[in-house]
Amino acid sequence: MSNVLAIAAATRTLRNVLLSRMPLLDTDLSDLEVTLQPPDLARKGISKAQLNLFLYQVVYNAGWRNMDMPGRVRPGETAQPALALNLHYLITAWGRGDSDNDAVSHRVLAAAMSTLHDRPLLDGDDIRNALPNNDLADQIERVRLTPLPQSVDELSKLWTAFQTNYRVSSAYEATVVLIDNQSPSRASLPVLRRGAQDRGVISTASMAPSLSGVALPHSQAAARLGDDLILSGSQLNAANVLARFNSLRLDAPVDVAPTEGAAPGTLQVHLADSVEDPQAPSRWAPGIYTVSLLAQPSGLPALLSNELPLALAPVITISPLTGSPGTQHLSLTCLPRIRDGQRVFLLFGDQLVTPKSITNPVDPHQPTALTFDVPGVSTGTYTVRLRVDGADSIPVDFTGPVPVFASNQQVVVS
Repeated sequence: MSNVLAIAAATRTLRNVLLSRMPLLDTDLSDLEVTLQPPDLARKGISKAQLNLFLYQVVYNAGWRNMDMPGRVRPGETAQPALALNLHYLITAWGRGDSDNDAVSHRVLAAAMSTLHDRPLLDGDDIRNALPNNDLADQIERVRLTPLPQSVDELSKLWTAFQTNYRVSSAYEATVVLIDNQSPSRASLPVLRRGAQDRGVISTASMAPSLSGVALPHSQAAARLGDDLILSGSQLNAANVLARFNSLRLDAPVDVAPTEGAAPGTLQVHLADSVEDPQAPSRWAPGIYTVSLLAQPSGLPALLSNELPLALAPVITISPLTGSPGTQHLSLTCLPRIRDGQRVFLLFGDQLVTPKSITNPVDPHQPTALTFDVPGVSTGTYTVRLRVDGADSIPVDFTGPVPVFASNQQVVVS
């Protein structure tokens, strides 16, 4: 690669090549001068035959921009790519003074284009002699010159930007210039052992478990603590397997050991409530989860199945369950406990109400306490639900032959 002198080195090399080669092609151009000025300033104070080489645009090279440099880093090592640039040049010709100007300028332009056609690659010795301390000649890719076709519209915009009268010109692209990245690289140490006891790659003929469905009790829309879930799929086996529940609200996933389901090819997962597991109120959070299976065969790497969505509904208590018309002041408790940042709403009949307060007791075994003010309530019976991150509490009693709304999930206003 090369240092920050690379652009200047490429430009000076082109100038030197044109200045030395063009008079050899046309002996009448012995007084030729090659300049590096913007087109609007190039002709000031000059009356000889002239070629102006102007770098008008520098663009990123897409092919090299995200590529590690060959020979610099090896597989497994990281390094920032080099700054890879394409240089766009415009060459413009002038004749001598004002007499015979067009004829001589055309010869100048033809000689320049012929030189670049004959020498499409910049020579290493030419580059080293062009500018002291540059190392463009040492980069892994040589600098190649190719004509850059431009439409009339592109030429018009270009010369309008120069704010000078148009002259017949030709554009070229020099690619690629690779400038060293100064960020430190990271080289990996040699591998001493390939796994435990240097036994190399571990392979297994068995497939990871695959889940196709999660069945909830009573065809509920969400699970609750205390429920049994039925997982169906393929390669399901309760041995050395954990059901993993992931949520964005949890610091770590919750792992539960499943048991064999009643139907072949299924697993049953019990979500322990606060009676069975005193840590359940703080271990879980109401809301949206994904469930997967983590298989851990003895002596082999763990295998993780696909994930399926699951909603965990809050379980609530409501107080009071009766009231008079007007604003209702309700107190609720919620299990599992609500986490910071969760979106919480009370559905009171068809009203959506935000909480007045949310309090988590210091004792992590205790439920979250919430208060709500529900305005403008008239006489009637209102079913109450708590919505946390899109998961609603379930206000239904499934113990009878026909599901009904649970009386402890309703407020009677009379």
